[in-house]
Amino acid sequence: MTPTNPPPPAGPPAAPSNFIRDIILRDLESNKFAGRVQTRFPPEPNGYLHIGHAKSICLNFGLAAEFGGKTNLRFDDTNPEKEEQEYVDSIIDNVHWLGFDWEDRVFFASDYFEQIYQWALELIRKGKAYVCDLTAEEVRKYRGTLTEPGKESPYRNRTVEENLDLFQRMRAGEFPDGSRTLRARVDMASPNLNMRDPVMYRILHAEHHRTGNAWPIYPMYDYAHGQSDSIEQITHSICTLEFEDHRPLYDWFVEQLGIFHPQQIEFDRLNLTYTMLSKRKLLQLVQDKLVRGWDDPRMPTLSGIRRRGYTPEAIRNFCGSIGVSKTNGIIELGLLEHFVREDLNKRAPRMMAVLRPLRVVIDNYPEATDAVDELDAVNNPEDASAGTRKVPFSRVLYIEQDDFKEDPPKGYYRLSPGKEVRLRWGYLITCVSVVKDEQGNVVEIHCTYDPATRGGNAPDGRKVKSTIHWVSAAHAVDAEVRLYETLFTKENPNAVEEGQDFTANINPNSLEVLTNCKLEPSLAAVEPFGRVQFERLGYFCADPDSAPGRPVFNRTVALRDSWAKIEKRADNPAKAKV
Repeated sequence: MTPTNPPPPAGPPAAPSNFIRDIILRDLESNKFAGRVQTRFPPEPNGYLHIGHAKSICLNFGLAAEFGGKTNLRFDDTNPEKEEQEYVDSIIDNVHWLGFDWEDRVFFASDYFEQIYQWALELIRKGKAYVCDLTAEEVRKYRGTLTEPGKESPYRNRTVEENLDLFQRMRAGEFPDGSRTLRARVDMASPNLNMRDPVMYRILHAEHHRTGNAWPIYPMYDYAHGQSDSIEQITHSICTLEFEDHRPLYDWFVEQLGIFHPQQIEFDRLNLTYTMLSKRKLLQLVQDKLVRGWDDPRMPTLSGIRRRGYTPEAIRNFCGSIGVSKTNGIIELGLLEHFVREDLNKRAPRMMAVLRPLRVVIDNYPEATDAVDELDAVNNPEDASAGTRKVPFSRVLYIEQDDFKEDPPKGYYRLSPGKEVRLRWGYLITCVSVVKDEQGNVVEIHCTYDPATRGGNAPDGRKVKSTIHWVSAAHAVDAEVRLYETLFTKENPNAVEEGQDFTANINPNSLEVLTNCKLEPSLAAVEPFGRVQFERLGYFCADPDSAPGRPVFNRTVALRDSWAKIEKRADNPAKAKV
């Protein structure tokens, strides 16, 4: 049986109420937006989406869908020096993969450049904006501090006519980069630093991935964002908490222009232990080749966790479980893994794979090369409709190296000299001898099997305490398997000593590549992204690097069963029963 991706299981129950949902309910009751709910997801195309964005995506699309509304996908493409079409394409692909659709409502802030420019002219005419010649460093100095008011720019009181002339010449490309800005004329004494005459436009002679060289000036996010929301008639502009202090400016612009006024609402962003969610730092990992790319399975990008084998259903269930609040916190990575494991348990077929093979010869099995038993194996005990498959059994097998010990400790119940174990779906076997190399390492085990125990049950009722997985050597598929751990060694990757940056916390053991793995023949033709449980080892996903007859698998997540628990009891081996 080749692993496939069956239809997703039934979705989770309706999410509990949260404060944003309550706001929407009150707005619907008061008919604030004429009964409409219109949200948007507004990524900047300067990198790949990560798991933190998934929370915002699920929230924006989920709330709109719940109330019969719509969600736009809008790219905040106002910084051409950092934005690329590659990022646009990846964002579209990943939002679709996550399970959401915006129909024909994909927009770009660059769609509105002319309208946003005209509104800037209007603010100048109203005396609400001016052209400033201060450098970026001077603007910072004039802004003041949290305890001291700012100082007005010497250019703040230019006439409307002079400001219009200078801004139009900025638009015409007459001035060099950084020589002038357009600033809002608000309040240099405001306790909110965002209100101290913020920059609206900067001069930037850079080619834009959509508008080319048509614009030598580009709007700042704080100016373009609210006006873009207004153009699209967004009712609820849902942002993360770092934009809470920007909301007064958001409101000021739309109020000064007298245009449609969306409601900005802020919520807590997603933070995960052992995970970096700064796009700037993720870009550094890619550029410095500390990972293989944006879709490296160790990355928290949606492309990376997708390649690792996470399912969109698991991510949506996780995002629905963590809630929405007004306080930033941090979520245990284990909770996300729980939802991945829970989802894969329902859908992933069980197969057998040996990652670190040890040769086993069944001495009393026929030596003929065509001697083989076809054993029945259940594909998924959680899903009766998954059926069964045939697994070949022959004279020579592979088992895991860890499943044999010549001198076993107390409580070790797997294979050892004179001990009997059960082969999964197979027979009971007993170790009778071992073969060692010149260094004394066990390289081959000789066993006998009991033909009367086909299926793993003894007619005389005798019990064995351990069941191990195996693969027939004659039928094994050679494979590469990549085992992943967290990319960082600390729960907070940003916690570094003075003089270091976050890369000091990179886990040197985050990837282990095994090239001599043996899989049962059912896995020979697995399609990329096919998900499977390797019995006793964890959940795995076929990587796009797979080639015909040579599959490559990524470990998605380990199993949380007794086998994993035993390994954690190394400090007290007397209690470890294996």
